[in-house]
Amino acid sequence: MKLELISFKLCPFAQRAIISLNAQNVDYKMTYINPMDPPDWFKEISPTGQVPLLKADDTPIFESLVITEFINEISEKSLHPTNIIKAANNRSWIIYSSDMLGDMFNIITGNEEKFNAAKTELMQKFAKVSMAKTQGKFFNGNEFNMIDAAFAPIFMRLAWINEFTDNAVSLLELPEIKAWSDEILALDVVKNSVDEGLDDVYLSNIENREGYLSTLLID
Repeated sequence: MKLELISFKLCPFAQRAIISLNAQNVDYKMTYINPMDPPDWFKEISPTGQVPLLKADDTPIFESLVITEFINEISEKSLHPTNIIKAANNRSWIIYSSDMLGDMFNIITGNEEKFNAAKTELMQKFAKVSMAKTQGKFFNGNEFNMIDAAFAPIFMRLAWINEFTDNAVSLLELPEIKAWSDEILALDVVKNSVDEGLDDVYLSNIENREGYLSTLLID
């Protein structure tokens, strides 16, 4: 089966798929497009016009959760827990994490009021996640699962934001979440899920958005 993942470099949803593909040793081709000016061939195969999109042979598969579930289905080993109730619970939290990416967007783009509201909302969501997380390095214990891959883009972007600022969105008040983030970001499969220099691209994105966060940047 020939797989081609289509997205843009900063897309957190595509990063989830890349982590899953690499963690499960699935061969694929990566194609980047400009989402603001997508090529005609992409418009023809994407019903939503959004990324990421995975081409499996000649069939387009869209929606990030569907893509990662498909990757899991064609892999030799599942990235979900073997307990079906726990696996379903994980899927629920994966969908929940997508809303957290919306909070991240508001943190980057919003004025001071919107920034503070989004930061508060994000931390409240993390507190709920912390209550659901089991003891151990990762969400379900000491085994890396798909839910860890789903949270990786959030943790990576938060780490960048805190590096670019004086810890403007620090996780220190949530030590369980901070420890989980550190474990995930230390994994090669996560480090290698983005192109070299993407942190600089993310910094430029913050600057160009001209939100309140851009005023907190340090040299």
